[in-house]
Order: sequence, then C-alpha cells, then structure tokens
Amino acid sequence: MRGSMAAATAVIAGMLALPAPALAQGKTVAVPGSAEGGIRTAPAAVAKKLLAAWARRDKKAAAAVATPAAVTTLFAYAYRTPDRFAGCAANACRFVHTSVRVPGGLNGIFMVVSGGTVTKVYESRHLTSAPKAAKYLFAAWKAGDRTRGLEIASTAAVKKLFTTKFGGTGYTFQGCNPEKGGQACAYSYEGGAMLMHVRGGAARGYEVRSVSYVAD
Repeated sequence: MRGSMAAATAVIAGMLALPAPALAQGKTVAVPGSAEGGIRTAPAAVAKKLLAAWARRDKKAAAAVATPAAVTTLFAYAYRTPDRFAGCAANACRFVHTSVRVPGGLNGIFMVVSGGTVTKVYESRHLTSAPKAAKYLFAAWKAGDRTRGLEIASTAAVKKLFTTKFGGTGYTFQGCNPEKGGQACAYSYEGGAMLMHVRGGAARGYEVRSVSYVAD
C-alpha cells in the first residue's frame, strides 16, 4: 500500500497540470487490478464502481470495492457528486467538479487503487474556520503528503510550502488575524514566521490560497 500511496502522490501534480482532453484519453492503464476469471479490472473501472455506489448511498456495494477507511472518507464528502471523470494516471483516478466551486486544488475526489480495491480516498474538504484550514495544511506538510494538502489548499500554496521539507519541531501556531480579503494564519519559528493566507467562509468552506514568509 505504501508503494501505491507514493505513486499517487507523484502523479497528482501532473494530473492537475493536464488539460481535460489529455486526461480523458488516459482510459487504459497498464497496472494490475483485480483478477476475475483471468481478466484484470482496470483502476478506472474500480474507481467508477465506488463513485457510483457512493452516489446512490450504497455502503454495501462500496465496501465490495474499497477498504473501510476509504468508504468512511468518501461517505463523509460534503459536496455534490463530481460531474466529470478526469482519468487515471498509473493507479490514481480523479473525479472533478465543473459546475461548483470547492476549496483546494484537488477540486473533487482522488482515489488510489491497488489490487482491484480503492485503498485511499482524498477529497476536497469543507472546513468551517480559518485555523482549521491552516492546521490541516500544516499537518499534511508535516506528513509529507502533497495530495492531502491539495484537499484544503490551492495548487500554488501547496507547491510553495512543499518546496522545503518539514524541519521538525520549533513551529508554534499563533492564530489567525484579519487581512484584506480574508485571514492570515501564522506559524512562528526561530528566525521568522510562515503565513498561510486563508480565504472563504463557514458556509462554503475555507481554503489556504497562498503561503508567505517573514523574517525577524
């Protein structure tokens, strides 16, 4: 599973950069799926089965093609069903929104498929305060998980934050303060501070739009 997660993290940035037609062409994926009578099930087929089960609120059908953790995550999704299948890269498949704005650069649901089963689901998050959004992104950075960061932050914010690896202890959350257009949430450390510029609202959710740094 760890190898599958690493592959998913490696391809998400490329998937976000590709235009819709290029993604749509990637229907055939040369990776193993589930074996049924000698026939391999492509990751796209597995991912679509799970999304369809979720759309009709059928947890039993979802459990047949996904791990319990993946089912739990997906069934907690706060937004409507994504309206476009954006294709698969390796064993990572993505469904995106085209008619509704959701927080974060992920823009929908991202599934990692391994052995014919969805083993991990990433999804756009609905967080109801600026501090929650900032802390969620910080936790993703600490874990080294870019895709998790994209659940709640823009592609640009994640790219800038992940330019450097998490440096261990020494970061202190200083809260959030109003700024033009939203709030700035600060993490202080020896020699300066990191600012996460958060936009949104409780109803539509908050997202980290950009990241900046200040020196003492």
